[in-house]
Amino acid sequence: MGRSTYQLKNKEEFMYAETLNIFPSEPMHVEPSTKFGMSLGASTVKSASKKSIEQPIATSNGKNTSAVHPQNTTKSDKLPVKKEGSRKATTSSSDHEGPKTPDAKTLRRLAQNREAARKSRLRKKAYVQQLESCKMKLNQLEQEIQRARTQGVLLGGGILGEQGLPSSSDGLSSGAAVFDLEYARWLEEHHRLMMELRAAMQERLPENDLHIFVGSSLAHYNTLMNLKSMAIKADVFHIISGMWKTPAERCFLWMGGFCPSEIIKVILSHIDPLTELQLLGISKLQHSAQETEEALSQGLEALYQSLADTIVSNNFIFTSNMANYMGQMAIAMNKLSTLESFVRQADNLRLETLHRLYEILTVRQSAKCLLAISEYFHRLRALSSLWLSRPRHE
Repeated sequence: MGRSTYQLKNKEEFMYAETLNIFPSEPMHVEPSTKFGMSLGASTVKSASKKSIEQPIATSNGKNTSAVHPQNTTKSDKLPVKKEGSRKATTSSSDHEGPKTPDAKTLRRLAQNREAARKSRLRKKAYVQQLESCKMKLNQLEQEIQRARTQGVLLGGGILGEQGLPSSSDGLSSGAAVFDLEYARWLEEHHRLMMELRAAMQERLPENDLHIFVGSSLAHYNTLMNLKSMAIKADVFHIISGMWKTPAERCFLWMGGFCPSEIIKVILSHIDPLTELQLLGISKLQHSAQETEEALSQGLEALYQSLADTIVSNNFIFTSNMANYMGQMAIAMNKLSTLESFVRQADNLRLETLHRLYEILTVRQSAKCLLAISEYFHRLRALSSLWLSRPRHE
């Protein structure tokens, strides 16, 4: 009884357990247990943290994170792409336009600029060649001076001193020798300027460009007058005697230079055609120059007469009074000092005549005038060379 009761009890418990397995203890719509939710949340947090750690690594490796997370892309990240697109659009539009074809006026201006540049290069080349030629001549002149210095050759009647220039006690003073060297350089520069002026006339340059060459030539005459002014102060007799000129030039010398009224006669036949107003202006200029020349010539003659009267006193041969002699020499020195004033006035008249001609004539006529004066003196120098080198028959 007891055994069967125990077995029956176990059987009932077994059936109850089976019944519990058939019916679940929780409804089917209930969410998973807290333990399963906690494990799922932990795995999600772990994966998220793993992605956050991998993202800086990917950024440091040069990958674009905006491609992975497009929702995190900012406006500043999109701006360069937009600018690049606008730049491409501008470039493509300019490429479609293409280069513009210059018009006829621009082409003509470009051709004129090229021609002007070509002429400038030619003038520069000629100028460089002339400079090299002048440098060679100057070196030869310096070598000749050095050779004369070492040999003690006579120059103008005086023996060269220690510095290669005649001493003041000899026939040619140091100031006169310096002027002769400076005048030789002036002639070389004058020849170069005349060559440029002649080339400009042959090229038929416009008057604006020709004005530069004419102005340079006139300024070069100013340089000569400045050189003469210093030489007059150093040795006025050397200038007024014309020893710095060639023999043929001395025949037409007037107070240490050319006669302005005679130069006007020389150039009149080379500057045609002239208007009536120009002819009237040149005629007045020539008349005024002649009056000034006569006044200066008469004053110089009066100075010479007064100087002779001062030196030649009564019974000067038999007079042995030294005080009287020195007094007469002092008076003569004072009168002789006015000789410098006469030569300076003559040089001023020469320079004024050239500038007045420039004001009366056109630029092209002034260029012809300067070329005619230069050719006139060039032929006188050539005549002197031919005369000195002529064969002499005994």
